Amino acid sequence: MPLSAIRPAHFPWFPYDGFTFCLGLADGDAAWTSGHTAAALDPALGRMTVGGDMASQARTAYRKVLAILEAAGHGPADVTRVTENITVAGLDEYAVAAAVRAEVFGDHQPVVRTVVVERLVRRAALIEVELHAVAGGGQTLAASEPRAAGTWVPSPVRDGHDGAVYLPTMLPLDASGEVVYPGDFVSQYAYCLDRAQDLLTAVGLSLDAAVTTYDYSTPATRDVYRKTHRVRRERLGGAGVYPGAGGILMSRLHHPDVLVAIDVTASRHPLELVNPGWSRYDSLTYAPGVRAGRTLYMSGFAALDMQTQQALHPDDIGAQAEVTYGAIRHLLDYAGLGPQDLVETTEYCVASAIGDYRAVAGVRERLLGPPWPASTGAICAALLRPEFLLEVFPTAVYPEPAEPTESAASTEPTESTEPAGGSR
Repeated sequence: MPLSAIRPAHFPWFPYDGFTFCLGLADGDAAWTSGHTAAALDPALGRMTVGGDMASQARTAYRKVLAILEAAGHGPADVTRVTENITVAGLDEYAVAAAVRAEVFGDHQPVVRTVVVERLVRRAALIEVELHAVAGGGQTLAASEPRAAGTWVPSPVRDGHDGAVYLPTMLPLDASGEVVYPGDFVSQYAYCLDRAQDLLTAVGLSLDAAVTTYDYSTPATRDVYRKTHRVRRERLGGAGVYPGAGGILMSRLHHPDVLVAIDVTASRHPLELVNPGWSRYDSLTYAPGVRAGRTLYMSGFAALDMQTQQALHPDDIGAQAEVTYGAIRHLLDYAGLGPQDLVETTEYCVASAIGDYRAVAGVRERLLGPPWPASTGAICAALLRPEFLLEVFPTAVYPEPAEPTESAASTEPTESTEPAGGSR
């Protein structure tokens, strides 16, 4: 069964046709929403606007994403993971957004990923919310880490679609809520991966099961970022497959002394490396793609020449988008998939290029297609290569195998009948 776009009969915030993303996608009993802010179409002005304080914006954003899930037959108790993109300007009010979330979910506790972003596409927006859901809400696999009450109390570990295991955002905070290793980026990075290992051990897994590690740091860490190679080599890839990875830079994170935050996703399925022959990954501690079950998890992609490792089109975000989505298409083709199998894309645009960000939509229109992936866009301070203006985190899902018909199921094999699936 292919992915299908979720199309609510009533969605009063804006007409949702004509975009290169969908409101949300459904795959059997699972659903994903795009990221949504409190933006709504103002008929008098003829454009989208955002207003209100953090509380009102958070409530509107949650109403929008829950309306999308409702159209797919899901409610708040089915949500497995929440991603909240919080702007630097909204950080001081994040406790207000957390209180709104508590109102929305009540006793149900989804995994919460909190991503600090420079700003959102709508400049006045303070929060953007994205949901993943599966019928029944999955299982709580482990309780929250013990930590003193405060804004950054972590959420539990929960399973999701197709064997996924979602962890909350890993922060370099100890049980009392204090920042560990202040000023030491590499030690904070190692601490976050070690906490992820602890959580995965509690649910019968390890970092060997990690399929993606997306990290967020600051421009000040660029000079020492390469030192995370040793940290990752010591802790990841023990099963022979490194996870996909991406790195985004913001001017600040959850606390002035927090230098890194890491989002880790794992899978209960065996991992399979997916690499169309890009030799640059042979010496890296991340993979271009990892297949686990029916899901293809991918690293972040930017405008990089895979042979020379040269950054391409340093001043042209439209041209960079062509290279970036071209690489994603190439990986999908190699994996036996197409753009119709993309379930989500997260785009990070550098703040200096936001004036030209609209050019990316034209590239998506040419290189992607219906039902369009669920998509989230945010603005970052910079990317790890200073020439990059855009980085995209994609995920795809293999179609569910069709149920055999009664006649096919009853057909006796003959000597000339080949087994279905070949060596796959």
